[in-house]
Amino acid sequence: MAETRRRLRSSTVVLGGMGVVAATLTACGSDPDRRCVDRDNYDSVYGYKVVADKNCKSGSSSSGKKGKTGKTGKRTDAAWYYDADVSNGRADDGTFSRSEAVDRGGFGCSGSGSGGG
Repeated sequence: MAETRRRLRSSTVVLGGMGVVAATLTACGSDPDRRCVDRDNYDSVYGYKVVADKNCKSGSSSSGKKGKTGKTGKRTDAAWYYDADVSNGRADDGTFSRSEAVDRGGFGCSGSGSGGG
């Protein structure tokens, strides 16, 4: 009966270890934070103006088209902006490259995990 207990403990350790591996892989594979911004509306202090997500094509790094925003009918050059610092409707210190944002890393990833871009 003592052997059965040891086997149970060993299997618990193995299963627990697999959970840590799964969590690590999930963290690396997750999408980076993104905001839809107007590339034509940039302020050197505050960054890009954040616009509605509908202005950016879902799943792409940039929309490649100009869409209308708001009641003004003004065209916007909208694109996804990743891993940015967002404040007061402006996004700064991010990247337009999704792959670069993923390479920055997270828990268990190969990147440095540091910000900037």
